Amino acid sequence: MSIRSLVLPTALVLAAGLAFSAPASAFDLFEEDMIELAQATPASPPPPAVRGERTPGDRGTARVERSVSPKAMCLDMAARRIGDRAYLKARLELKPEQMTAWNAFEKAADEASAKTMARCQTLPTEMKERPTYLERLTMQEDMMKARIATIEAVKPSLTALVAVLTPEQKALLERPHAGFGHHGHKGMGSPGPR
Repeated sequence: MSIRSLVLPTALVLAAGLAFSAPASAFDLFEEDMIELAQATPASPPPPAVRGERTPGDRGTARVERSVSPKAMCLDMAARRIGDRAYLKARLELKPEQMTAWNAFEKAADEASAKTMARCQTLPTEMKERPTYLERLTMQEDMMKARIATIEAVKPSLTALVAVLTPEQKALLERPHAGFGHHGHKGMGSPGPR
């Protein structure tokens, strides 16, 4: 074994030892002052719980409730779908002969979005208490029915649009972030009009 192969590991061990011992020895110089400072300064209270998280001393106490806005969540989702369509239109680089099919799809999708926005307006602005299991089930059922109605309204025009797309455009449409389906999710039920 050569001296060169021992120098680097030895230097690293020495550097690590100095790094650990230097801060400790620096505190030894002011040990009495640090104890007095620690005794003189009252402990600050822990920060308040944020977003329903528990603080270390909260074990066994009730969790801080946070309010949820179904209306805002619904409106955000509808706006995201409208934005996804605009993105898709730009990315597809549609040719003039494809615009008739796109316009029919866009009209059907816009009408479905208007119905979704109207439904969103009927939702509560704030829910401070968690709904019961049956209430959550009913909300899920209502959302699914609305989603099925949207799919049924848009699917014929979407089918006609896909029929006039080039293979490259279809490949873009099939990508997970192409503007349809949940972002990044693959699997049963993911693709669908927004």
